[in-house]
Amino acid sequence: MNPFKSRWLLVGLMMVTGYCLATESRRPNILLIVADDLGYSDLGVFGGEISTPRLDALAQGGVQFTNFYAAPTCSPSRAMLLSGTDNHLVGLGTQKYYWSEEQKGRPGYEGQLNRRFVTVATRLRDSGYHTYMAGKWHLGYDQDSYPSARGFEQTYALLEGGASHLDQRGVIPKAPTANYRRNGQAVNLPEPFFSSRFFTDVLIDNIESNREDGKPFFAYAAYTAPHWPLQAPQAFIERYRGRYDAGYESTAAARLHKMKRLGVVSADVGLGSPPGFYPLWNQLSNEQQVRESRLMEIYAAMVEALDFHIGRLVDYLNEIGQLENTLIVFMSDNGAEGSNPLDIHAGSIPNAQWIPENFDNRLENLGKVDSYVSVGPGWARVSSTPYRLQKGFTTEGGLKVPALIHYPAITPMSGLSHEFITVRDIAPTVMEIAGLDPSDQHHRGRRVLPMTGKSLLPYLQGKDLSVHGEGFTAGWELFGRRAIRHDDWKLLWLNKPWGKQRWELYNLATDVGETQDLASRRPDLVRKLDAHWQEYVRQNEMVVVDKVDILYTNGTSHYQDGVERP
Repeated sequence: MNPFKSRWLLVGLMMVTGYCLATESRRPNILLIVADDLGYSDLGVFGGEISTPRLDALAQGGVQFTNFYAAPTCSPSRAMLLSGTDNHLVGLGTQKYYWSEEQKGRPGYEGQLNRRFVTVATRLRDSGYHTYMAGKWHLGYDQDSYPSARGFEQTYALLEGGASHLDQRGVIPKAPTANYRRNGQAVNLPEPFFSSRFFTDVLIDNIESNREDGKPFFAYAAYTAPHWPLQAPQAFIERYRGRYDAGYESTAAARLHKMKRLGVVSADVGLGSPPGFYPLWNQLSNEQQVRESRLMEIYAAMVEALDFHIGRLVDYLNEIGQLENTLIVFMSDNGAEGSNPLDIHAGSIPNAQWIPENFDNRLENLGKVDSYVSVGPGWARVSSTPYRLQKGFTTEGGLKVPALIHYPAITPMSGLSHEFITVRDIAPTVMEIAGLDPSDQHHRGRRVLPMTGKSLLPYLQGKDLSVHGEGFTAGWELFGRRAIRHDDWKLLWLNKPWGKQRWELYNLATDVGETQDLASRRPDLVRKLDAHWQEYVRQNEMVVVDKVDILYTNGTSHYQDGVERP
C-alpha cells in the first residue's frame, strides 16, 4: 500500500476510545451537505484560489478526506449516499432516459429510486429524528419517488438535475420551467431567488420550527451550485475580475503547488499531459481567452457564494447551541463538470437550438438571470487537478471528490486522512452515530437490501486504522464506462476517443494521474482484476454495454468558433 495514502495525519485521536454515541442521552444532529459538480481542487483547503473560508474551517476543525470517491455523475452518487449501497441495485444503474435497450425494464435500472431498500432518512425518521431536505433531488419524478415519500418530513426539492440559480427557468426544452415540490406538492419559487441562499433559508426555517421539542434533526442540504448555468450575484462575480486571465495551465500549476504544500497530494505528483481533444490556453484567440476568463470568474463566484451560505447555516447552529452536537458531512457529488449543455438533446428540440433562442449569452450578460453557459472542459481540467478527465468518466477526475467530516465529539483535532472512502460509507456512518444498526435488513415487516458501505465511526474514533483494510475492492460503472480497483491497482475501460475501448491498468500508488497504462506489461493483474470486475457485476445485477448514447461528451463544442486542437 502507498504509505502516503494510508498514513493517518490527524493531530490527535479520541482521548477515550471507548466512547459510544449510542449511549449518549443527547442524540447528535446530522447535517449532510452536497455540492453539485464541485471539482476536487476548487476549495481553498484542497488547493484552490477561490475564497472558501467557512468550508476550509470545517475541514481544518475536523477530518479532511483526500481519497474520497463518489460516482461519475450526480444521481447515482446521491442514490448511494442515501442508501449506503450500490447505485445499480437501488434504481440508478443509469440516469433516467439514458437506458440502453438491454437495460430497459431491468431491476436497478428504473432511472429513479426503487423500493428494494429504505433511505437513511427513513431510518432516522422512524427512530425519532426530524428529517429535512432542501435542494436538488434528481432521484425520481413521481409521487412514489419524491423525497417526501422517502423519509423526509419537510422538503423543498428541485426534481430535475439542474435549473436556473436566479429564477424558475429550467435547463432543457422538455422542462423550460423547473419543477419544484414542497412536501410533494408543486410550488412556484419566491422572488427574488438565489439558489444557495434560498435552500439555506429553508433548512434554517425547518430546524427553527421544531427546535423546542428536543428531537434531533437530519438535514440534507442538496445545493445546486456550482452546476451550470453559471449564475451568481454580481457582488460575488466582481471579486474575481481578472483573476483567471493567466489561463488554464498557470492556474492548475498554482493549485498543484498549493496542494503539495498543504499535504493534499504527495510531492512527486505531476499535472500530466493534457488530453489531445482540448485546446491549450495559448491556442485560444484573444476573444476566446476573455470569454473563458469570464466563465471561470462566474464559476468561482458561485463557489464562494455557496461557501458563504453554508457558513450562515453553520452560524445558525452555533447561535442555537447545536453546532457541537451536530455531525456535519460535506462532499461533492462527482468530479468537475466539463460537458457543454448545448450537446444535450432532450425531446424533439436540442439544447443547441433552444438555448440561443431563449437566452442572452453575450459576454456582457454572462452570469445574469437570462444567460445560460457552462464553465467548459478547459477549466474543468483545472478543477480536477491533478487527476484525469472529469464528470461522466470513471477516471480519478470523474470519481474523486472533496469531502470532510466535522464533529467535535469524535474528531476534536484537525487533520488530513488519505484513507480510501466511498460515498456508500456515509449512510452506515450516520446510522451508527445515531445509535442505529447499519446491518439491519428489515423494515416494517419486509426484507430490504443491506447497506454495503462501511461505517467510518471506528476509524474516526481511532479504534480501526483503516476503513476497508488491505485487499479491498471497489467498482464503478456508468454509460458503459467502468472501473474496478483492488488496493492500489485499477482497471479502467473508456470508450473512444477518451480511452482505448479495452481494459487499461494503472498503479495509483505511483500514478494518480493515470498516465502509464501497464496492461500489456502485467496481463496477470489484468486477469486478476477482471475477475474482481465480473464478481462486482454479478453482485450488483448489472447490465453492462459497450456503447451507450452518452450524455457527457468531451466538451469540444464548448469552443463554438472552431479552435484548432493539438
